[in-house]
Parts: sequence; structure tokens; C-alpha cells
Amino acid sequence: MRTRSKGTSSKSKVGSSQPSEKSSKRKRGASQKDYGNDQKRKRTKSDSDTSRLYPSTQSHIEACVSLKGEQVAAKVTPDGERDEWFVVKMINFDEKTKEFEVLDEEPGDDEDSSDQRKYKLPASCIMPFPKWNDPSSTQEFPAGRHVLAVYPGTTALYKATVISTPRKRKSDDYLLEFDDDEEDGALPQRTVPFHKVLPLPEGYRQ
Repeated sequence: MRTRSKGTSSKSKVGSSQPSEKSSKRKRGASQKDYGNDQKRKRTKSDSDTSRLYPSTQSHIEACVSLKGEQVAAKVTPDGERDEWFVVKMINFDEKTKEFEVLDEEPGDDEDSSDQRKYKLPASCIMPFPKWNDPSSTQEFPAGRHVLAVYPGTTALYKATVISTPRKRKSDDYLLEFDDDEEDGALPQRTVPFHKVLPLPEGYRQ
């Protein structure tokens, strides 16, 4: 489920057991339906934006190609609109268009149907997750750093601030505060596994 009001595990929270009304309204926008056509018109711009996330476009593409069949984070909204990142499955890479085909296995509550959806996205819209079985090789984000993380109990990623690191907590989880997640005037602190936390893309729109 994509909305914060459903499927959130109580084990992933510190504080109130219910997400705020404001955060529970975060759903997938209808703008995604026309994304395939928009991407054809904006492919050149999107490809040039890859450098904002990764120093080498080619090395990033090669890394993503090797992730066929695995889950990655993908931005499924066109440039210029509010960023919406979701967990998707990598299916294929088109050598001609240099686009990745990904499968959204869990459409949100506001989709027209419950069918799985496929998207073709440029490399700039794909971010691999850290390897869950190798914490030592993963970059650790310091306290105070803004990150992009999977909200507990969902397959959606949102901007969050690091409160405590796995090393300090002596565990595999970060302690995070998600933006716009207020409860009773305060931001609850939620635990998120290290392999579900990514660097915040430059120019992120929320």
C-alpha cells in the first residue's frame, strides 16, 4: 500500500501509533498515467540530469543493468512535477533508447485498477538500494543529513532527516524523521533498515 495511513508497522515507530492526517493523504498522482509519452519528449533533458545523482552516467547504467530482477527505487513522475519515488522491480534495459523497463508490483490506493504497472525510465530516474546483506560496504549518512527513505509499511520513498545512525544504534536501522509526518505538533521518529535509505537527489521536489 502506498498511503501512510495503512500498513505501517507499529514496530517501526517511536511515539504515536497512527500517522498524521496530513501524511496519510500522500498518494500517487494521476500525472503518472501519461509519463511514458512525457518521457519521450523529455528524454534528452532527463539523461543530462543523471550527473546530478551519479558522477559517471555509463557506470551508473552498467550498475543498474546488473540488477535485473531486483528491487530498485524509481522516480515515476515527469520532470517539473512533484517527485514521487517508489520501490519497483527491474525488468529489462533497452539498448536503443537507453531506458530501463521496471514493474510497479503494488499500485497505490488511488490507481484506476489494481493491476501491476510498467514504466520505461531513463537512468537518472533509477537508484539502486544498498545490499541488505553487506552493511559494511554501505555509505552511512550522519545525523542531520537529509535522505530519501522507504516509509515503514509502504513501498513509497519520502524525504527524511537522519536522527541516529545504525553504527550509533548498534543495529541495522536508521532512526529517521520524515517530512510532513507531524503527530500532535511533533515529528515521530521511525526506524528504517539501512538498505532502504538513499541519498536525497539534488533538486528533489516534494
